[in-house]
Amino acid sequence: MTVGNQLRKDILARRDQLSKNQRTEKNEAITKTLLGLDEIGKSNNIFIYVSFRSEVETLPLINTLLQQGKNISVPMTRVKEKRLDIIAIENPEQELVPGYCNIPEPKESIAASRTLNPEWLDLIILPGSVFDEQGGRFGYGGGYYDRLLARIPSAGRCALAFEVQLVKELPLQDHDQLLDCIVTEDRVIRTPPRQ
Repeated sequence: MTVGNQLRKDILARRDQLSKNQRTEKNEAITKTLLGLDEIGKSNNIFIYVSFRSEVETLPLINTLLQQGKNISVPMTRVKEKRLDIIAIENPEQELVPGYCNIPEPKESIAASRTLNPEWLDLIILPGSVFDEQGGRFGYGGGYYDRLLARIPSAGRCALAFEVQLVKELPLQDHDQLLDCIVTEDRVIRTPPRQ
């Protein structure tokens, strides 16, 4: 097992050990902080992951952003093509169903008419397994988000994470894309401008 894979495994185990109450408390703090950021205020077109397992929860956030009149899109995993499609949603409760790896994704019936051009996005809110304070991020090993980010360097990139997911420095590779900010239950980490 590579250093990266071992690190991912250890950190995810740590994240899974947070109790339901701890997660709820931390999720609320992260959501409140994120909603107060300038990046949210300035962005109309926001792409956001739909939370799964012990990830920082996003459904309450998605609903709040929709109520604020933001255009919200979520990922649909295209495994054969190894890419994420960007699908606009209006009503998560009715439009999301278990998809790839049981992650909630838009119904195929709405995907065709609501697939967006990535260049339309102002802000991307990402999940991940491990992060560092320089804006490094490990996903879950599929490279889906790295490929998407490489296509749209102009969109802002903000990750949501619990403090237990942060390490001093990640052993990044050339294809790993950097973030602009990371929001945890305790702070907002702003990273140096991307080159």
